[in-house]
Amino acid sequence: MDLQQLDQFAKKMIFEAGQRIRDSFSYDLEIETKSNANDLVTNIDRETELFFIEKIKIFDPTHKILGEEGMGENVESLEGVVWIIDPIDGTMNFVKQHRHFMITIGLFVDGIGKLGYIFDVMREDLFYAIAGVGAWYNDSPLRKLQPLKIEEAVIGINATWVTPNKKVNHEKLIELIHTVRGTRSYGSAAMEIAFVVSGKLDAYISMRLAPWDIGGGTIIAQEVGAIATNLQGKTLDFLSTDTFIIANPSIHQLILEDYIQEKNE
Repeated sequence: MDLQQLDQFAKKMIFEAGQRIRDSFSYDLEIETKSNANDLVTNIDRETELFFIEKIKIFDPTHKILGEEGMGENVESLEGVVWIIDPIDGTMNFVKQHRHFMITIGLFVDGIGKLGYIFDVMREDLFYAIAGVGAWYNDSPLRKLQPLKIEEAVIGINATWVTPNKKVNHEKLIELIHTVRGTRSYGSAAMEIAFVVSGKLDAYISMRLAPWDIGGGTIIAQEVGAIATNLQGKTLDFLSTDTFIIANPSIHQLILEDYIQEKNE
């Protein structure tokens, strides 16, 4: 398999999809809800996913596509070549702010991440990686993450998890917030992952993410030394939803051991 050829194909596809999304602001969005009133989907999400599916199937009809909007096939195994796609990660931001949303794509071959992409559509910034070769922000190489102390860290976390909730001991997370240098929340998992792999954040924690939220970003993470696991420190499963943490390697285990206490649902 020629990863360089696939990389060029993926980038061209992503840039074209980004232009299509930017053009979409010139006409009305059709907005619907999915699992709850804050879980939004638009006609542009679906149209963009279909765009990727059509391009990929023309490129190679044997490739499988696992997408957030379910427009591809029912993928039950990562055998063969599988594209994991979120056409718009941060749909609330897309609808409300017209910024701070990402296209994110991961290419897996027999379950191994090979190519990863996170594209900031409005800024036209691309974070990407080729497994074993390196990672880049646009045309600039991304460096390996440097060690730091937890007190120096800036972490991404949704404010929901530091209030009483059913998922995690919020008191421990309050301790974490009082310990670190600062916190941020951007409303797009892919954006927060992009910031961790580029050193703009030092960790990002979430209680529930799907494969399409993290597939591309975890491949970039491998190339810069970031560690991505679930909140039990276990390897991620790219066919199911789970808890998630990505962090600078110097603080990953410390956060899990000292500040994460999951509740039994």
